[in-house]
Amino acid sequence: MSRYTKQDIIQLVEEEDVEFIRLQFTDMFGNFKNMAVTTSQLEKVLNNQCVFNGSAIEGFLSMKEPDMYLYPVLDTFAIFPWRPQQGKVARLICDVFRPDKTPFEGDSRYILKKVIQQAERMGYLFKAGPECEFFLFDLAQDGSPTTETKESGGFFDVGPVDSGENARREMVMTLEQMGFEIEASYHANAPAQHEIDFKYSDGLSTADNLMTFRMAVRTIARRHGLHATFMPKPKSGVDGSGMHLNLSLYNKDGANVFCDTSVEGGLSQEGLYFIAGILKHIDAITAVTNPLINSYKRLVPGYGAPVYVAWSNTANRSALVRTGGKKECVDRIELRCPDPSANPYLALAVCLAAGLDGIREQILPPAKVDSNIYDMTDKERRACKIRSLPENLSRALDALETDQLMMNVLGDKLANDYLKIKRAEWMKYCTTVSEWEVAQYLNRF
Repeated sequence: MSRYTKQDIIQLVEEEDVEFIRLQFTDMFGNFKNMAVTTSQLEKVLNNQCVFNGSAIEGFLSMKEPDMYLYPVLDTFAIFPWRPQQGKVARLICDVFRPDKTPFEGDSRYILKKVIQQAERMGYLFKAGPECEFFLFDLAQDGSPTTETKESGGFFDVGPVDSGENARREMVMTLEQMGFEIEASYHANAPAQHEIDFKYSDGLSTADNLMTFRMAVRTIARRHGLHATFMPKPKSGVDGSGMHLNLSLYNKDGANVFCDTSVEGGLSQEGLYFIAGILKHIDAITAVTNPLINSYKRLVPGYGAPVYVAWSNTANRSALVRTGGKKECVDRIELRCPDPSANPYLALAVCLAAGLDGIREQILPPAKVDSNIYDMTDKERRACKIRSLPENLSRALDALETDQLMMNVLGDKLANDYLKIKRAEWMKYCTTVSEWEVAQYLNRF
């Protein structure tokens, strides 16, 4: 049941002295877009009559196609705590529709909703919890972002070593004002790197929350004279930022279907199938969960990120997939390769679809690996049939294009546009001469 009705929104806007409302939606790359309206337009907004130019959004429509409509999701109404207390600013996350009142097939929120509906038809409720890392860097004198920091903190350090703790505290308080339940926040491993974890929720709410989370973190960072970046690997020689995804399925009675206390390790047969589905499609999944050229500079040995396709039923941090919770009862499956640059709607959609495929086809995963994979020799990994994740974005895009299930999840329009734009990005990268190349070769050849 919805938390808010149209009348509730109208009443809240009046009682809270809201003057502007931002109508937010997400492009295929996971960037928030929005239109701002005054409260005089609220009735029009709530009646799904707000029109925008879809051809202005990369990957949406061509110039010859008609405009599209924003349908606000009432339960996403929130007031921005960082805006003025008089004449407040609120937001509504919106679904994108065509003029004929059909959902726009290129709307990533709609794509996730479709996969969640598939899970529901199979008798499952999907829940997810992210672990999101980011960096807080200094701003240049002109306000532009840098990768500079004056701190040298590591895991769980405190001030004054952790000079970002005040900003992080305000981020937590701001998010709680917006309805988040923050479970933990702390300094992460690299200098200027931080993590804030919020409570898991149903899949769609989690994706909405991740979009809001990134916006709030960036906004509060600026108030502290810092730049927050979710770029996976902004600096060489230090750990990159990950966004581990903890995935769960529940049945209609509210029981966690991954839990089976009657077997050693507490992992049910459905849990095994789900893991197998993830591992089967992981090469294609990485094109979505690790969408940047820079993403693959995090996925290298020596920096704590997963590199090898394997799973573990212990606290083995070298495994790509591991089961969490108590040993006698598995309550979640953790995928460790995603990074925070991913579009959360698409990332959760492909992960869920892959897991459901494993359940439908009753695929069994390979033998679990509980030893440290990084310490194995190449020969030992081959003997255990452990392969590597795609080594770059181009390889991941190739895997996506040949994975019919993942292409179907994304839909013809978004999948083809995504591949076209990302391949152009890869080609531009390959033909750009870097500073490293100039320093390495100019004087020698």
